[in-house]
Amino acid sequence: MNLKLKMNLAAVALAISSMAQAAETTTLDEVVVTAPQSTEPLTVQTNPKKPRQPVPAHDGADYLKMIPGFSVIRKGGTDGDPVFRGMAGSRLNILLDGEQILGGCGGRMDPPTAYVFPASYDRITLLKGPQTVLYGPGNSAGTVLFERSTKHEAAGVKANGSVMLGSFGRNDEMAEARAGTDNAYLRADATRSHADDYKDGSGNAVHSFYTRWSGNAAMGWTPDDNTRLELTLTKSDGQAAYADRAVDGSKFARDNVGLKFNKQHIGGVLDGIEAQVFYNYVDHVMDSYSLRAGGDPTSMMAAMNPDRKTTGGRLLGTLNLAEMSQLKLGLDNQTNEHTNRSGAAPGYMGDYMLNPRLKDAEFKNVGVFGELHQNVSEINRAIVGLRADSWQATDYRTTIARGMSTVANPTANQTRAQTLSSGFARYEHDVTGASTVFIGLGHTTRAPDYWELFNKESMTTASAFDTNPEKTTQLDTGLNYREGALSGSVSVFYNKITDFNLIQSNVNKGTMMMPTYVTVTRNVNATTYGAEASAAWQLVENWKVNGSLAYVHGNNDTDGTPLGQIPPLETRLGLNYDDKVWSFGGLLRGLAAQNRVAVNQGNIAGQDIAATAGFGVLSLNGGWRASKAVQVTAGVDNLFNKTYAEHVSRAGAMVSGFTQTTRVNEVGRNAWVKANFDF
Repeated sequence: MNLKLKMNLAAVALAISSMAQAAETTTLDEVVVTAPQSTEPLTVQTNPKKPRQPVPAHDGADYLKMIPGFSVIRKGGTDGDPVFRGMAGSRLNILLDGEQILGGCGGRMDPPTAYVFPASYDRITLLKGPQTVLYGPGNSAGTVLFERSTKHEAAGVKANGSVMLGSFGRNDEMAEARAGTDNAYLRADATRSHADDYKDGSGNAVHSFYTRWSGNAAMGWTPDDNTRLELTLTKSDGQAAYADRAVDGSKFARDNVGLKFNKQHIGGVLDGIEAQVFYNYVDHVMDSYSLRAGGDPTSMMAAMNPDRKTTGGRLLGTLNLAEMSQLKLGLDNQTNEHTNRSGAAPGYMGDYMLNPRLKDAEFKNVGVFGELHQNVSEINRAIVGLRADSWQATDYRTTIARGMSTVANPTANQTRAQTLSSGFARYEHDVTGASTVFIGLGHTTRAPDYWELFNKESMTTASAFDTNPEKTTQLDTGLNYREGALSGSVSVFYNKITDFNLIQSNVNKGTMMMPTYVTVTRNVNATTYGAEASAAWQLVENWKVNGSLAYVHGNNDTDGTPLGQIPPLETRLGLNYDDKVWSFGGLLRGLAAQNRVAVNQGNIAGQDIAATAGFGVLSLNGGWRASKAVQVTAGVDNLFNKTYAEHVSRAGAMVSGFTQTTRVNEVGRNAWVKANFDF
């Protein structure tokens, strides 16, 4: 029996053969990461503690942008919305150590990744497509796991940290320490990141400064190598300026408590148990005065203060049915409540902090799932999964804002309850010891999220609460290859989406003489298809070339038009030298023009503005390993100071003292230096 049959086969696409483990080690050992590679079918994993180029903002979305197939909807310097294969919002499931977190802002100022501080995590894993049922409902585009290591380490004290300085006032700090005995440990980490307003390639300042910080503590009991009980506490906050709207984010507070229990290698049929419960509270403030010049704290609706409380839990059992079969059975649940309040700045008449919070939405979900890994032979595997979710949403709004007025809510105090089904089947065949071909078919039913149900209207009424769930059926196939000096992967997908939740802005619900423009949710049928490909070639001992390609095509089948917010063809080409002491390299990123647009249509984070031209950006980096404990890297991003914006980015707003642009432009020439320390 080879190593794959001896390993834990239950985590979706996470059973790694010895050769794949070696490939992962090689990837994570790079001085500067420019393009994480897939190490197994439909899975990409990267180490967020490593330096990378282009240097990301200190949030989750900018780290994901490194992975082929990802784009980011730019709004300012941080807190962009991630887009994978043209899909955004709750189509992409984001989990932090197994916990789901949801933002509060109706305008997506704080997507889930705004509360992610990647430097405090040990790995980021992308699971592509609806090819898992283990991590909650609705993952039609994929699942992203931000995780900390749970490896049982020897007694003692360990510490690591990093400092980064860059153009436009950028400075990041991270410190992490762990102390423990043979059966207990204490881990703590803290991060801080700050940046001033950046300038685009034309020298125009962009309203984009931010400051973010986080603190995390964990206390664990490990009586043996296979048992762990851990209590975690997290607190974070920040502020961020935005170039795409009339308000900024002056508060992004998160409080979290989590408790986990894990018991592995029990023996017998029941081989493992995992259990966790968590509490997440997000308190967000956006206002028009605290972070921009000329802001009037007495103006109407100067501040808005949504919050969201999310509680949940998960229980999972691993069953060894036979030597070649392993089944994971589990259930999870989640409840989240959303409230809002608004008013003037503190100290003025109508102080928002003195106003009561009004609950507008509540969601509940209970899911049961099972996933079977069946080894047909030493080189062939079948993985199948089924999931059923009992979903419920309640609309507590009595009125709905429309421009400067309000209208009665036709779905006030109504509750929706539905059972949602999902499932997949995948077959994998090892061509060689480290090369695998695969094909899978997945189906998922995604319930409309808060931004689709509560923050939009329908075409016919003031409420979108009756929007249908979105049903995605997707075919995934591809190849992971490693042979000698060459490694690479190809993932191809094709899907049909019934009742796609399309967001359409600038819909006139007034009259010709007195127009009132609103944003609505529509159900349409859609088709998307595309591929990601990446390859790395070790030219000679210290030289390596790598490249990637990502393409997606989207159609709105109902309207016979392109699907909105689809990024263009993207390619990356890198050349790197590394002799384990000194390193240097370059990255060329190119995007094609995108002429297939649907103006005013898209997703909850943004809609198409117009066609975009193609562009190319060159970045350079170098590094020095001073010792095993010290690593210094430096780089220049956008070397030729190109002025450009991502196709999916938001439109630039009129901000006092700044030049308005068609889209929020990306950073111009940007130099940085980073030092990593390991004690």
